[in-house]
Amino acid sequence: MQVYMDNNATTMTDPQVVEAMLPFFSEVYGNPNSLHKFGTASHPAIAKAIDQVYKAVNAADEDDIIFTSCATESNNWVLQSVWVDHILGGDKDHIITTEVEHPSVLSTCKFLEEQGVKVTYLPVNEQGVVEAHTVKSFITDKTALVSVMWANNETGMIFPIEEIGEICREKGVLFHSDAVQAVGKIPVDLQKVHVDFLSMSAHKFHGPKGVGALYIKNSQPLSPLLHGGEHMGGRRSGTLNVPYIVGMGKAIELATENLEETRRKIREKRDRLEDALLELIPDTFTVGDRDNRTPNTILISVRGVEGEGMLWDLNNAAIGASTGSACASEDLEANTVMLAIGADNELAHTGIRLSLSRFTTDEEVDYVIDHFKKAVERLRSISSSYAKVKPTPGGEVRECELH
Repeated sequence: MQVYMDNNATTMTDPQVVEAMLPFFSEVYGNPNSLHKFGTASHPAIAKAIDQVYKAVNAADEDDIIFTSCATESNNWVLQSVWVDHILGGDKDHIITTEVEHPSVLSTCKFLEEQGVKVTYLPVNEQGVVEAHTVKSFITDKTALVSVMWANNETGMIFPIEEIGEICREKGVLFHSDAVQAVGKIPVDLQKVHVDFLSMSAHKFHGPKGVGALYIKNSQPLSPLLHGGEHMGGRRSGTLNVPYIVGMGKAIELATENLEETRRKIREKRDRLEDALLELIPDTFTVGDRDNRTPNTILISVRGVEGEGMLWDLNNAAIGASTGSACASEDLEANTVMLAIGADNELAHTGIRLSLSRFTTDEEVDYVIDHFKKAVERLRSISSSYAKVKPTPGGEVRECELH
């Protein structure tokens, strides 16, 4: 058996999505910016995809949805354009973000610091979440933008976006959210939550890799990141990737049409997996309140077991997992999210992320439980630092302090 448990990194493309995309590779292949019928033939499909994305996030008619290559591009676009429009071209000099954002946000902020922008990196609490009052306390009259993710890619913890959005509205500060781990997993209603800019990526909800979107509230001005054409109303140059746009539309429709039922089923499997691992393996804990996590995510830490060693054993058992963000998966440094929530350096090297999808089966969950336990037992048996502890009768869950 092969089991994929790394769905926060990317997902399998839904076969229905692939089917929707296929005609636009070899049948309807004209450049959509061409005036002849080969180009205009794709216009209805593009319009449908735009409508599917609007509906999925409940965007208003006056809002913009601009297709991009991925959320990394969207995040860069917002941060760099706010720098151009409101810092270089205005009287602001300050951006607020968090310590646990995706590298596409953190690295861009580091670049902006080199250009003279002041950036505040907010800490998270013991649950791995930045608190709304913390955001409020750091906003000044020089703050141009607040950028806070909707849900964390490593822990699955959901941030108080509604509260933060209201604070930014009251303060007159632009608000951006990287919602890559939220869209298609939990409700995202942009007429109920105030967000000026929102990034999403199709491959996180069973769409194709290489296409994402940026939501822009009230179609407000935002300097282009890419120049060279009048594509997407002049906001994002480059020939439209029609097959992938169609795929994103279909994927987001499938991900959100029965969202509550899908969430319930995924969560049941996630909770069964989590409960079993905590019961069967002593000195093990998971990060974050599961009631405030995306329904598919577990970040589990096993004392005495290096994350990289654990991944090796899981991979040998044909289980795909990760030690956190896929964009930093080759980095052997301690997990930054684990450090941010106060884990000691040893535990910060032990975090394993298991992330399920709507395609995960009960049989796959059972397989992971069995092989995860075997891997821990093998690695602890050869560990020179772990004080070996036998599970207590009845599989009692043992608490493990972060410090």
